Amino acid sequence: MLKVSQLFVYPVKSLPGIAVNQTTVTEKGFEHDRRWMLVDKNNRFLSQREAPQMTQLLVDIEDKGLRITHRINEQSITIPFGSSLSGPEEFTVWDDTCMGEYVSDEADKWFTKVLGLNCRLVYMPDDSKRKVDPDYAPENAVTSFSDAYPFLIIGQSSLDDLNSRLLESLPIDRFRPNIVFTGGEPFEEDLMKSFKIAGINFYGVKLCARCIIINIDQNTGSKEKEPIKTLASYRSKNNKIYFGQNLVHEGSGKITVGDELHVTSLNKEERFTIPNRTEKSATIDIEKTFGIIAE
Repeated sequence: MLKVSQLFVYPVKSLPGIAVNQTTVTEKGFEHDRRWMLVDKNNRFLSQREAPQMTQLLVDIEDKGLRITHRINEQSITIPFGSSLSGPEEFTVWDDTCMGEYVSDEADKWFTKVLGLNCRLVYMPDDSKRKVDPDYAPENAVTSFSDAYPFLIIGQSSLDDLNSRLLESLPIDRFRPNIVFTGGEPFEEDLMKSFKIAGINFYGVKLCARCIIINIDQNTGSKEKEPIKTLASYRSKNNKIYFGQNLVHEGSGKITVGDELHVTSLNKEERFTIPNRTEKSATIDIEKTFGIIAE
């Protein structure tokens, strides 16, 4: 039996997530998930890739808004729900252009000061419809400021398998999933074409290609050599490393830790299959691809 074991919401893109016991599925994904985002002077998203200090800003969801607190100096700011400084503006997430609104001058000054880089906070309102890549998902699927899809699912067995190969075990927060489940075999999520949780339909549309962020310690912001080095030895394909499955969905409602996950169909396309590899047969050039030394 497969069961939801953990749920995570990431209100501000690339800031630490929040573990919740229950959350609501909305059109764009989990409620509040990646509805806020920090951008540079060109209105392009910022992430831990270039600013690992973002790991030091903890997020809480309160009754009237978000509370952001610096992990070390404990400075904090409240971002009220619905606050907006501007009308619609265009912002860039990878190759996508999507609509959002600047939040406030106060927020911009606070984030610029605590992060030590010029940035602004933006919000995606309900009427902003950022479509998911139609090559992999239904045309009507939308998402928030996520990298590409509204959900990421990872099986606890997959993390356990990875940790059995590492000298030091890693927590699930390295991989920033929305849904974690127990039961089943390692990487069973790869082949989930459709499944239900609490009556809501989810569809696996694309394996998640991982970037250098999974090598960033989410408590300290320090950049490590793992787990990319080890994942490259057995989870690489076409010069990319995969861990987790991207999802879209149909329906809305509440999901709770402990809910059963019912698989209704499996992916049989070759793109959902990762060849078994050993360290000697891994084909990815880690140093070239990620700029790290694979000692």
